[in-house]
Amino acid sequence: MKKKALIITGLIAAVLIVLAVTKPFKAKTAEYTFETVKVEKGDITNTVTSTGTLEAITTVEVGTQVSGIIEHVYVDFNDNVKQGQILARLDETPLRAQLEQSQASVDQAKAQLDFQEATWNRMKALYEKNLIAQADYDQAVYNYQNSKASLNNAKSALDRAKVNLAYATIYSPIDGVVLNRAIEEGQTVAASFNTPEMFTIANDLTQMEVQASVDEADIGQVKLGQRVQFTVDSYPDEKFEGSVSQVRLKPVTTNNVVTYVVIFSAPNPDKKLMPGMTASATIFIEEKKNTLVLSGKAVRFTPGSEYLMKMMKDAMKNGLPEGMPEGFDPSAMNIPLPQAGMTAGSMPEGLAMPGSFPELPEGVKTVWMKDSDKGLKPVMITLGIQNGSNVEVLSGLKEGDEVVVAMTDPLKKSGNRMSGGPGGPMPF
Repeated sequence: MKKKALIITGLIAAVLIVLAVTKPFKAKTAEYTFETVKVEKGDITNTVTSTGTLEAITTVEVGTQVSGIIEHVYVDFNDNVKQGQILARLDETPLRAQLEQSQASVDQAKAQLDFQEATWNRMKALYEKNLIAQADYDQAVYNYQNSKASLNNAKSALDRAKVNLAYATIYSPIDGVVLNRAIEEGQTVAASFNTPEMFTIANDLTQMEVQASVDEADIGQVKLGQRVQFTVDSYPDEKFEGSVSQVRLKPVTTNNVVTYVVIFSAPNPDKKLMPGMTASATIFIEEKKNTLVLSGKAVRFTPGSEYLMKMMKDAMKNGLPEGMPEGFDPSAMNIPLPQAGMTAGSMPEGLAMPGSFPELPEGVKTVWMKDSDKGLKPVMITLGIQNGSNVEVLSGLKEGDEVVVAMTDPLKKSGNRMSGGPGGPMPF
């Protein structure tokens, strides 16, 4: 019995020793683990954001060209007015006095002209008979011509006085809504160097526009007719639709920041939108519906350098690439590794490895998928719309395909993964 117990104890000890020896080896040969995402059907957009101010498409500031006291104001804020409707009237007393004075000047000039014309006719008859001197006749002609000019000047002053009297009545130049009334009855307005603003009238508040500022980095993507969606603080849960109607070429520089004014149409049938509201707009540069969509992480992912080197060594087990010497050790060379979506044009001539490709055309990128041997294989795909978060897949993948976005190295500490990034594998 003791001998049997010793044998059993020895077997158990041998098993424990074997387990202790083989456990580290298995850990070293453990497999990489990969995190994947699926290619799915969905919508994708590429957008530019901006902020702007709502304005009426046509806004007219109504003023006056004559000075005087406001005698009557016939409209108020928010009143609807028609073209030609009287808005206000100035005191006409001084203007009518000026008109009467101008009329008197015309009458006086006309009387003077009649007198000088009669004198010229008499002088002309005497001159033809050589009864008066040339100087007397020339004086009569001068007085007559001067009287005609004085009459024309008086008539012009009369016409100006009539126009000024007409200006005392302020009419609406367009159909619209009174946004602002800047005068009160009894107020004196002085039309000297600047025309005083009396009313502001918006033509049609059912059709408005957003005057937005777009950064110079984004303005090259903005085109006429692109769809626009915007919100205002008064209705935060409601989205209003519009389109790009104008891209103005004049730059606006504020604190060394260059922006450009872009005009968006803003239909307002319910008149919820008001002039002066701040709009937060999204311009849809590109958009596709029901297309193949892939996470942008997949395009930015590249396997770790150690993993790529292992793939290269495995590919060389059955023979070195043509032109390479016997005993070549790839790990001894400083080989530039391909990055996600990039080419390997800097690889040494004659050296090929998984992940190195010929020069790719624009829009073609490299992503990685799991192969049947539980490893990775590169796949070239053609991209459409790219917005940073997601990309549109035009070719190379189909719906349901799983693409790698991160990998875990089993030889490193738990939780140490490598994911896509612009500089290659990135631990986090």
